[in-house]
Amino acid sequence: QVHLVESGGGSVPSGGSLRLSCAASGGGFSITRYPMAWFRQAPGKEREGVASFHEDGKVNYREAVKGRFTISRDVAASTIDLQMNNLKPEDTGVYYCAADIRYRDQHWYNPYNFWGQGTQVTVSS
Repeated sequence: QVHLVESGGGSVPSGGSLRLSCAASGGGFSITRYPMAWFRQAPGKEREGVASFHEDGKVNYREAVKGRFTISRDVAASTIDLQMNNLKPEDTGVYYCAADIRYRDQHWYNPYNFWGQGTQVTVSS
């Protein structure tokens, strides 16, 4: 069973930056063997994929965050980070880390429901 713990959320003005981190652990779990992703959920909206880091090192980003967000992986620390720059009010939401996700054509899925508890990101205009 994989255990995911997010950190790094907060409140920033529009144009600000935040860095989220997801620590992954579990018996025999390795972030190099499974695709990892960040999702977010705004109030009243469905949860959506934001960025993913795949086993082969390939990354994918939601169109709305391309050029502003960067996902990275620290194998030694077993963490998946999300650097968010030039934040906009529409980036506001709870951000979740997910493991063993599936991705196709700008759609992210979490079929095994490996989620962290989430971290709040609030961007004020």
